[in-house]
Amino acid sequence: MSLELRNVTKSYRDPSGGRVPVLNVAEFKLVTGEQTVLLGSSGGGKTTLLNIIAGITTADSGDVIISGTNIARLSEAARDRFRAERIGYVFQTFNLLSAFTALENVLLGMSFGGRNVDRDRAIKLLERVGLGHRLHHKPAQMSVGEQQRTSVARALANTPRLLLADEPTANVDIANQQLVLEMLRDSCRENNVSLLLVTHSQEVAAQFDRVEKLADFNRPANVLQTA
Repeated sequence: MSLELRNVTKSYRDPSGGRVPVLNVAEFKLVTGEQTVLLGSSGGGKTTLLNIIAGITTADSGDVIISGTNIARLSEAARDRFRAERIGYVFQTFNLLSAFTALENVLLGMSFGGRNVDRDRAIKLLERVGLGHRLHHKPAQMSVGEQQRTSVARALANTPRLLLADEPTANVDIANQQLVLEMLRDSCRENNVSLLLVTHSQEVAAQFDRVEKLADFNRPANVLQTA
């Protein structure tokens, strides 16, 4: 899936009632099948931008066009359907359901996308991230890194057309960081999936052909200047 952002802005209200500008992106494009790293400092708006692309958060203004569909113009319910059917998301905070096992979390991810639940595929994905021995463990019974790897398996469960990954290796031990990264990249190559990966790691970024710094095209201060 291709992605195009046009004049996307986002700001939040602070406790005093003022506005805190976070995003002001005039243009950003990602072509189908492209793998891109987005570098930025903590608090720089990277997660907010991913949430807007996924339709979880709405922009104050602008267009978010994914393969011809402007999700900024969709209702909340329509955005939820679009995301479930076409977008995979590796959350920095994992967002696993605590009452369910690793395998059940991946299976639930499949069911949300409206496709047939494929238990064998779910198991293979978890085995691929080194969690074959944790299939029936709940998040509280797993390490932080294991929870992150479960989140990666869940994001790939429905073979999305666009994969958003928010610091997917930040909580993974060094021994498994490359495993997670290669799984994400290989899965995207195999299925011509577009990948936008957010990180602050120069080591991760160095493995990608296209690396963009959010600060180079995000001008949040201009939101206040033009308000």
